[in-house]
Amino acid sequence: MSVVEQYARAHIVTDADLLSEEQDAVPVVLRYDPDIDPRAVRVRLPGRETHEWTFSRALLEQGLRAPAGSGEIRVWPCGRVQAVVEFHSAQGVSVVQFESKALMRFLRRTYLAAAPVEREAQLRR
Repeated sequence: MSVVEQYARAHIVTDADLLSEEQDAVPVVLRYDPDIDPRAVRVRLPGRETHEWTFSRALLEQGLRAPAGSGEIRVWPCGRVQAVVEFHSAQGVSVVQFESKALMRFLRRTYLAAAPVEREAQLRR
């Protein structure tokens, strides 16, 4: 099946942002593999240690319209053109700000990649 991998630029929101006027965006990898789990997406954040999060594709879609999620992952719109994804772990919280259209483009590509898999499943029934 078709794996969807998309690179996006995002801002990691930290207290350090208060000290600098303009923080550079960092590269983030958005990944979807319908063979592993057709309902999940993965987000890989840069850093000294690579952090990769797997969560529901539906959560990402819902969070672009209204606050969604609980537990480790939360997603919400931030104004008209941005969205925030908040990742909770034992090490702390990472807050990542994306352009909404990059996330929407990624979701659109995941649904196109999943369509053949979903059609095959329906034919087998």
